[in-house]
Amino acid sequence: MLFMFHCVDKAGAAEVRSANRAAHLAYLEANADRLFAAGPLLSDDGTGMVGSLLIVDCADRAAADAFAAADPYAAAGLFERVEIRPWRRVFPKG
Repeated sequence: MLFMFHCVDKAGAAEVRSANRAAHLAYLEANADRLFAAGPLLSDDGTGMVGSLLIVDCADRAAADAFAAADPYAAAGLFERVEIRPWRRVFPKG
């Protein structure tokens, strides 16, 4: 089942994001077979990263929670909040 992860960074946490980016990207690479989409959310002017959006294939909600908790960004305390919801692809038809 696909799950959407909407992660919002804490205000002023750009240094935390930068310091943990390589570990976060390695985590995503290690789970690449489960990723439908992943990338940063950008500031309104498009120059800074302010969060993350991921769509990940997980067996169930418990597995989705475990995936989120194991992200190095989460372990570093980057996120102000993380919303996880089941998601279904409708378009484009695939």
